[in-house]
Amino acid sequence: MMKILLLSDTHSYIDDRILSHAEKADEVWHAGDIGKVEVTDQIKQVSQLRAVYGNIDGEEIRREFPLHQKFNCDGIKVWMTHIGGYPKRYVPSIHEALQQQPPDLFISGHSHILKVMRDQNLKLMHMNPGAAGVHGFHKERTMLSFEICEAKLKNLQLIKLGLRGKTSL
Repeated sequence: MMKILLLSDTHSYIDDRILSHAEKADEVWHAGDIGKVEVTDQIKQVSQLRAVYGNIDGEEIRREFPLHQKFNCDGIKVWMTHIGGYPKRYVPSIHEALQQQPPDLFISGHSHILKVMRDQNLKLMHMNPGAAGVHGFHKERTMLSFEICEAKLKNLQLIKLGLRGKTSL
């Protein structure tokens, strides 16, 4: 069993609440718009990390992390990218690739909008954890936590980190 913390759109921001959840995870998955490498450096101090770069990320982050991560986690085929869209509104190039080789779990960030939904046509689960940072138009900072056990997603939880403008614990 793997316990996963999924976050996105930190935009150079990390705090003790994010790190306390990261400590409890076997792996942290960051779906892009990291901002500064210090964010991922701090996560790596407390957990294993998989990440992709986003559209705001500079050269240092792009050298360390790919645009796409495709991997298998305990029997679940995962594809994580920053700008991918969601069921019925995928980015065209992503939609074509999803049709050819659909993963079990497709993860994207970028929109700052929390979405967890099943794509009935492609028979996959889509997740966007919203935004964990304090910059952007989202009202509430969010992340997701879940477990992967024997090729099944279990115990999905929404983690609310407070209002976007509030940085105090």
